[in-house]
Amino acid sequence: MAEADAVVGGTDLPRSRAELEAALDALVREHRFTIAVVFPAFGAVLLVASAEALLPGPLSFNPHLILFGTLVMRLPLVAGVAPLVDRRAAVGLGLLTAYAFGIELLGVTTGYPYGAFEYGIDLGPMLFGLVPVGLPVFFFPLVLNAYLLVLLLLGERADSAPVRLLSVIGTVLAVDLVLDPGAVALTFWVYDGGGAFYGVPWSNYAGWVLSATVAVLAFDRSFDRFALADRLDRTEFMLDDLVSFVVLWGSINAYFGNWIPVLVAAALGLGLLYTDRFDFSVRETAPGGRRWW
Repeated sequence: MAEADAVVGGTDLPRSRAELEAALDALVREHRFTIAVVFPAFGAVLLVASAEALLPGPLSFNPHLILFGTLVMRLPLVAGVAPLVDRRAAVGLGLLTAYAFGIELLGVTTGYPYGAFEYGIDLGPMLFGLVPVGLPVFFFPLVLNAYLLVLLLLGERADSAPVRLLSVIGTVLAVDLVLDPGAVALTFWVYDGGGAFYGVPWSNYAGWVLSATVAVLAFDRSFDRFALADRLDRTEFMLDDLVSFVVLWGSINAYFGNWIPVLVAAALGLGLLYTDRFDFSVRETAPGGRRWW
C-alpha cells in the first residue's frame, strides 16, 4: 500500500527536504512584497517609536518582536541558500557561528577589534550574559548578502579570489556604514566615548574588515560557488533580505538625519536595481481577488 500523506488539519505536509524547500520557495514568492518591504517599513516605525518612547512598555524594543521580524525578513535568504547546505556547508556555517560568538565576546569584554561597546537594549537571551544568542541571525546575512551581491554584480570577474575578497569586504563595510549609525541612534548598542562617524568609532570598521575576511573565506570553503551563483541566477528573491535592509536601516537613518548612511543605503539600493532584483509585483491579491495596490 502506498505511503499515506501526513495530514494535519486536512492539509498535506511536505515529507522530504526537497518538498520543504519547494514549499518555502513558494511561500516567499507569494509574499515577496510583504516580506521585503512591508515588514521592514513597519519595523522601522516600531523601532523609531520605541526610541522616542511613544510605545507602551511591553511593546517598546520588544526583543521577541525584533527577533520575529528579523527572522521573517531573513526568509528569502534562507530559502535561497537552503538547497545548497550539505554537510560541508553545515560544518562551515557551524565554525563561522563559533567565530561570530567568539569575536563578539572578545569585543564586549576587551573592546577589540570593534571598539569598546555595550548593548543598550534587550535583544533576547544572552550567551554568558554578554552576547545575544540570536547573533548569527543578525551577523550572517550582513556578509552573505554582500557576498551574493558581489557574485551577481561582478559575474565572471568574481572568479578571481582577490577581486572577490576585496569586493565583498568593501560591500560589507558599506552595509555596516548603514547599520551601525542607525543602531547607535536607536541605542541598540553604545560605544564608550562615542565615535567620529555618527557615534561609531573607526576601529569598528577595522574589526569588520577582519570579520568579513573570515566570513568570505568560510563561504568559499563551505559552498560550491558556481552552484551558489547558479541558484542566485535562478532565484529572483534571493537578495530580498538586502532589499529589507535598505528599507529598514535607510529609513531609520533618514529619521535621525544620518545622511551619509542614507546615501550609502541608496547606493546599495541602486546596486539591487542594477541586478534587476526589484522585479516583484506589489499588486498582491487580497482574499476574493481584490488588489491591494
